[in-house]
Amino acid sequence: MEEKNIKVITSEILSDNWGELRKVKYDFKLQDGSWQQQEREVYNRGNGAVILLYNKEKGTVILTRQLRIPTWFNGNADGMMIEACAGLLDENDPEECIKRETQEETGYKITEVKKIMEVYMSPGSVTEIIYFFTGAYSEDMKISEGGGVEGEHENIEVLEMPFSEAIEMIQKGEIKDAKTIMLLQYAQINSLM
Repeated sequence: MEEKNIKVITSEILSDNWGELRKVKYDFKLQDGSWQQQEREVYNRGNGAVILLYNKEKGTVILTRQLRIPTWFNGNADGMMIEACAGLLDENDPEECIKRETQEETGYKITEVKKIMEVYMSPGSVTEIIYFFTGAYSEDMKISEGGGVEGEHENIEVLEMPFSEAIEMIQKGEIKDAKTIMLLQYAQINSLM
């Protein structure tokens, strides 16, 4: 991929395991017209989708709790994170993906979702775009206990809680996941609940 302001000189794969980590050397054209050589590591693990499941009548949301080992390496004592349901696209349409992930992780089979935004979550080093959705749920949509796909060792705990409690958990530092905070604040700002 080459643009008029970026010229890739080298692109070397450092790791190609769960995602692809590259070391890229490139020239970048500055505003004054001069060129500057830069070098960065770029991690491509694909794009993802996330959804806030909400029940306006009950005043509740569905979140999940699961181990996120990278957070443990950076001060999260037990490595557990409370998050909105999310997953990688795996070459699927974002809407199809989030409906599948919702069913696998939470046990709710939803048919209608609303896309609210697309976001680069960590543009300094990660290529990932996350597609944000909201979706109403009701008890008659629950078809299983959820918890994730057996073979993927996700061990997901499904949490149904009052929306007000979820907002308080942000303020108390109990919810630290950016995409979840963004969705909860979106719901609050737009009077979704």
